[in-house]
Parts: sequence; structure tokens; C-alpha cells
Amino acid sequence: MLGYIFRRILATIPVMGVVALIVFFLLRLSTGDPAAIMAGDAATAEQLEDMRRQMGLDQPIIVQFVVWLGHLLTGDFGISLHSKVPVMDMIASRLGPSLALATLTIILSIIVAVPLGVLAAWSHRTLMDQLVMGIGVLSFSVPIFVMGYALIFLLSVKLGLFPVQGYKPLASGIGPFLHNLVLPTIALSSIYIAQIARITRSSLLDVMGEDFIRTARAKGLKESTVFLRHGLRNAAVPIVTVIGIGAAFLIGGVVVTESVFNIPGLGRMVVEAVLARDYPLIQGLILVLSLAYVLINLIVDLLYTVLDPRIRY
Repeated sequence: MLGYIFRRILATIPVMGVVALIVFFLLRLSTGDPAAIMAGDAATAEQLEDMRRQMGLDQPIIVQFVVWLGHLLTGDFGISLHSKVPVMDMIASRLGPSLALATLTIILSIIVAVPLGVLAAWSHRTLMDQLVMGIGVLSFSVPIFVMGYALIFLLSVKLGLFPVQGYKPLASGIGPFLHNLVLPTIALSSIYIAQIARITRSSLLDVMGEDFIRTARAKGLKESTVFLRHGLRNAAVPIVTVIGIGAAFLIGGVVVTESVFNIPGLGRMVVEAVLARDYPLIQGLILVLSLAYVLINLIVDLLYTVLDPRIRY
């Protein structure tokens, strides 16, 4: 078990190396000159050349990559071209809202989606099954920003139950903290819930046709016990898989959700950095988000061995 965990952790290192390589060369070979952006439109050719020399852009691109990677390994993501603040400090200041939104979204999605999927499988081919799956397809089809604006219009503008936009840190109190995150969490989790519920239903239906399920029923166990103790436990691997895969939608959805609800998190910072062509900040954000996705998949892989001890790669 420990050997498997160690191998999986080691496997994340080359993945992050490839991500760093792609991010560096993709931004360096794209249009736009960071030195020109930092020097300003009024800079002369001499000032521009001096700025490029200070930033190391006059060196061969391979040398630039080696120097950049060396700084990266020490936790130095560079300095923002616009704010002149270390990128790591900027990311750390925005990490809290994004982490809170993502955590609440995952918790809400699992709490709602898994029971819905079990209910749909339990009432297979009935009106309840069709209703649950119909709601799932509808919510999966509606873009996050449409869901967000609809929730703002109905629950904020019309009913005045929640604030239209903004964020309150946990230090301000659990009440204000959750009150400001209710609508963003619902909007972001809508697609996630539909995805998990559909996989839960299909996985359960597949498992309920297995021989060990018929054996459990032949022993006289209650149908609820068969469903939850034997069926759901053995259907957990596909469910955990889709939760991990959904992290990709979650990371992308955070960008849209934070822009709609004016939440000062990493998603909104991504939009601001792209619009400003702040290359060091863009690189740092992509690396941090990629690391989060890799870690989530690592956790999912490790959960496989807990749910099914037969799984060893």
C-alpha cells in the first residue's frame, strides 16, 4: 500500500514538469512582449532593450526556461508586470475565496447528487426516475453564467434573500460567509450535481444485476440494505471517478462563477491577468490550477484502493 502511494506521488512530478514546459513556451512564443508592456508605450528603443536585459529576455529561450525553472523550484513565481508584487503573494491573497467556493460546491454536489442517483436507480423506469434524470439533463445543459444570472435575478433582485455580488471571509462570521456563497455554490454545483447523479444511477443499475446482489436478496436482506450496503459500495469507484473528473469542470467553472458574482478569487484573477497580459501571473495561476487538478486525481487514485483493495497499478 505504501509503495503504491509512493509511486503515485512520484508520478505527479513528471506531469507537473510537462505542464511547466508547455506553459513557459506557450506564453513565450505567443504574441506580445512582456518588456514592452512593463516599459510602457512611451518607452524608447534603448529603454525597451534595457528592460529586456533586466528581465532576461535577451537570453536564448532555453536559458530563460532553465532560469525560470530554477526560480520555480524555490517557490519564486516571479513578479507581476503590473502590480510589481510577487506572484506567489498575489495568488495566496486570492486563494481563500476560490478554495471556499470549490469546497462548498463539492460538498453540496455529493450530498445532493448521490441520494438523487440512488433514488433514480431505486425507482428505475418510473415517473420519479424520469423526473430526476430530466432535471439532471436540464441543469447539465444550462451554462453556469446563465444559471448564475437567473439565481441573482430571482433570489437577489426579486426576493432580496441573498446579496447580488461580493464575498465575506470566514473571519467575518460563519453566517455572512455562507450567506454570500449560497448563490455561487448553487450555480457552480448545478452541472456537477447532474453529472454525479447520472453516473450514480447508471453504476448502481449495473451493479444491481450482479450475482452477489441476487445472493444478498436470496438471504432475505432488506432491499434498502442490498441497495446501500452492497450496491452503492460496489458502485463507488465510478462515482469517485466522475467526482475527480468533474474537478476539471469545477476549475473552469470557478473562473466564470467568480466573474458573475464578483468574488475576488483565483478565477477572477485569471481573467484580469489575461486581459492585462501579465505573463508571470498567468504562468503562476496555470501552474497552481494544474497542481490542484493533479492532486485531486491523485486523491481519487488513492481512494480507489480504499474502496476496492483489489485495485493495484
